[in-house]
Amino acid sequence: MHRAAARRPLDRRGLLGAGAAAAAAAALGPLAPAARAAAPAPWPTRFPLPDGFRPEGIATGPGPYAWFGSLGSGALYRAHLPTGRGGVLPTRMEVGSVGLKTDRRGRAFVAGGPTRQLRVVDTRDGRILAVYEVGRPATLINDVVLTDRAAWFTDSTQALVHGLPLGPRGELPSARDVITLPLTGEWAEAPADGFTSNGISATPDGRALLVVNVFQEGGSLLRVDPRTGDTRRVDLGGRKLPDGDGLLLLGRTLYVVQQVQNAIDVFHLDAAGLRGTWTTRITDPRFRIPTTVAAHGDRLYLPNSRFTEEPKPTTEYDVVAVRRAG
Repeated sequence: MHRAAARRPLDRRGLLGAGAAAAAAAALGPLAPAARAAAPAPWPTRFPLPDGFRPEGIATGPGPYAWFGSLGSGALYRAHLPTGRGGVLPTRMEVGSVGLKTDRRGRAFVAGGPTRQLRVVDTRDGRILAVYEVGRPATLINDVVLTDRAAWFTDSTQALVHGLPLGPRGELPSARDVITLPLTGEWAEAPADGFTSNGISATPDGRALLVVNVFQEGGSLLRVDPRTGDTRRVDLGGRKLPDGDGLLLLGRTLYVVQQVQNAIDVFHLDAAGLRGTWTTRITDPRFRIPTTVAAHGDRLYLPNSRFTEEPKPTTEYDVVAVRRAG
């Protein structure tokens, strides 16, 4: 919410001057140039998050807003993209969050990391609408994607994805209806609960999921059948995703954040998501280990996690915007 601008007292000389200027303009008639309204300030391409916030996930919408989760606390942060201003929304979540997505109903679906929780939060007041606990002690719930029928979460230390099936009007499921889907087929899991899966998206045709496997063959992308769990490796023309984190699909363009490389690799996919052609790489000197990416208009927004540095309460964090490509 923005504070209304303070009103100034009326100034008689100003009114008289304005009247004189109006009379002069009328006398000149059509030859007088029309007064131009002040151009709106450009949207910032970089804006701060609270010190010590430790951002990881990002989501945009509804409206020109971005939401950020914190690894250090359960709070969410909402930023107004036209101005870069924002504020913290307390959520009563006692522990941090990893990936998140928002829907048009004003809900945030939040990956709970080592808590093994799939959370749903009301972004209007921070109320926790539902919490689902899945997996086992070694589980790490990492990222989430929303499809027309479900919210799907990656499990970074097990060959699984977890799903919350949604009703016709977006109704949340009961605990007994949560889906735990084993990944089979061509999926390869790191040994001894090692870190394997990371970002998740849908295929362009909406029939399957795409999951980053940072362990397999030096970093791969796999297509997952959400009905059976069968996986097939996506042909990326030899491109590897060893640091693949957040995924963003816009049409047939897939953006893959390669976090410690400080880069976004861009691919054009076929409709089924089985083949991808690398088109370009986006880099920016302002990147400081970005993790995930969300879009608004012609821009991509990325939170800088600064993962390679020791987090402190005074550590400064920010968000960077770059132009879409591909």
